[in-house]
Amino acid sequence: MTAPVFVVEHFDPDGDRYVLDGPEGRHAVSVKRLQAGEEVVLTDGAGRHAVCEVIGSEGKDRLVVHLGEISEEPAPSPRITVVQALPKGDRGELAVETMTEVGVDAIVPWQAARCITQWKGDRGLKALGKWRSTAREAGKQSRRVRFPEVADAATTRQVAALLAGADFAAVLHSDFEHPSEPLATAELPAEGEIVLVVGPEGGVSRDELALFAQAGAKPYVLGPTVLRTSTAGTAAAALLLGRTGRWS
Repeated sequence: MTAPVFVVEHFDPDGDRYVLDGPEGRHAVSVKRLQAGEEVVLTDGAGRHAVCEVIGSEGKDRLVVHLGEISEEPAPSPRITVVQALPKGDRGELAVETMTEVGVDAIVPWQAARCITQWKGDRGLKALGKWRSTAREAGKQSRRVRFPEVADAATTRQVAALLAGADFAAVLHSDFEHPSEPLATAELPAEGEIVLVVGPEGGVSRDELALFAQAGAKPYVLGPTVLRTSTAGTAAAALLLGRTGRWS
């Protein structure tokens, strides 16, 4: 089992001694009950990290560690961004959690035309906060040191602009009027930006498809079955991570 990961805002050691406090320190001391000699990884969630050895604890919420060398994990390439249409209920957090676990680099919430869920006002801000918190916790659980960015909710035109700037742009979509190619056989770039759009349960609308096509995005399918919007992004991302060599 790899060492548990804890998030720090910045690395500001007292020599080679570092005190992890606050909620992270409390979790390490009172929940994980880490003991002297065990290893932990401290990260800022943006690639900087250090493998540390536990020295001991102070009270119930301060873990004292010997700070190892601070390293920086390079940004992966190609970068994979998933535009996720807003699912119903807590399925949005499920999508964010599993996409984080497989290794997606960025997640863009999308208010698609056929989304039942609406992010408006305080409700929208609260939902966005939940997605970002979920990405952070899933990043820790999956032992990542570079967590996915969760962007502000995007409009369809903003999504089209994102697709236009990608090195590979895809929309998961299949119907009788729009023949789709298998994502498993698509020609993928060795580097740059891959942007994948996952539509809502009701599918991507005709107008949205037309706008995305103008931006250079083609429709693709994963296979003969239809996945829910909360699982399609994870399955597609896993396929892309394997085919681009990022899982090699």
